[in-house]
Amino acid sequence: MSIIRQESLFDMQDLFDLEPTQRYEAVISAIDLDAIFHKINKKSRFGAPVELNYSAMIVSLMVRIIERIPTTKDLVKRLNDDFIFKLNLRIPCFR
Repeated sequence: MSIIRQESLFDMQDLFDLEPTQRYEAVISAIDLDAIFHKINKKSRFGAPVELNYSAMIVSLMVRIIERIPTTKDLVKRLNDDFIFKLNLRIPCFR
């Protein structure tokens, strides 16, 4: 029995040619986020507040890897400073 192996998820040149929003959508749509949301979802009244947007945090951590942002601290700084970056991630802006 032969094993069929997928070489890569995306063609890298095609991925680099996309706009940031399209690039994020292409990568995130290929990942099963429901399983991640189920594992991370708040299950008790202790710990982090319920109001936190867990889905936005997971997506922003994935985009951190795509954009090659070295640390989470740098990601938070860019989210606070760059309004367009926040809109590309579709994170609600309350300021």
